[in-house]
Amino acid sequence: MNRYSFFLVWLLGTSLCSIAQSSQQLVRLAKIEVDPTQVEVYNKALKEQMQAAINKEPGVLTYYAVAEKTAPHRITILEIYADSSAYLSHIKTAHFLKYKETVKDMVKSLELIDVSIIGVARKPDNYSNR
Repeated sequence: MNRYSFFLVWLLGTSLCSIAQSSQQLVRLAKIEVDPTQVEVYNKALKEQMQAAINKEPGVLTYYAVAEKTAPHRITILEIYADSSAYLSHIKTAHFLKYKETVKDMVKSLELIDVSIIGVARKPDNYSNR
């Protein structure tokens, strides 16, 4: 089997595993508006919480946090958990509770939206533009 064939088999296997698991995953968007004068402090607390969750919790699979370029106090986070019990565990952890306490006076609004992934396209981690 050449490298190309091996890669296709690996990619197909990875994709099928992802599709099979996605039916149980909890996928959520958190839309947050932060006090504009406290964005830097908020971002620091958010990044600390995200990294702790990824490092310490097997059920926390993905976080992507983005801020609007023209309104950096408007933040959207894509969160993916293995399942709803992983999420329920997550919101009881010390690092999450610390984050909530730290940002409670910074967050002006929070909207949690459960979503479904309808498609994923990304280059492999070892991709280069050669």
